[in-house]
Amino acid sequence: MNQTQGMSLIVKTTSRIILWVVFLYGLYIILFGHLSPGGGFGGGVVLALGLLSIVLAYGRSFTLKWLRIARLEKAEAGAPLVFLAIALLGALFGGAFLQNFLGKGSLFHLYSSGVIPWLNIVIGLKVGLSLFLVVWALTEYDPEGGDEE
Repeated sequence: MNQTQGMSLIVKTTSRIILWVVFLYGLYIILFGHLSPGGGFGGGVVLALGLLSIVLAYGRSFTLKWLRIARLEKAEAGAPLVFLAIALLGALFGGAFLQNFLGKGSLFHLYSSGVIPWLNIVIGLKVGLSLFLVVWALTEYDPEGGDEE
């Protein structure tokens, strides 16, 4: 790791520590979005902000080594297909597109709304990866040389 890239040691250390707290909070927002304010979109934004803090603190080259961007792009592209598969399973087993084909569960518990938590997870993944990859693409742009690479 090149010590000259990124920000100071204090910012790097703090970002490394709070990254996992931010991820945990994003997952909480996604998983409990059907019981409280939140859901897939809000949780996905929080997950993206966690990844972006690493890019800002460590720089682009470290992040490129740490993350497998190609895998993230494939997961981001596959998330709508998973959403569509859940929706079609509703049509197949429930009788209508996006119909709940799972049991309703117990009221006020984590599993209490059928397919909604699963859809929140897929939406959170899609939103988080999309936002991160958009900003990642912007880091590749060089205003001095344009995009002639």
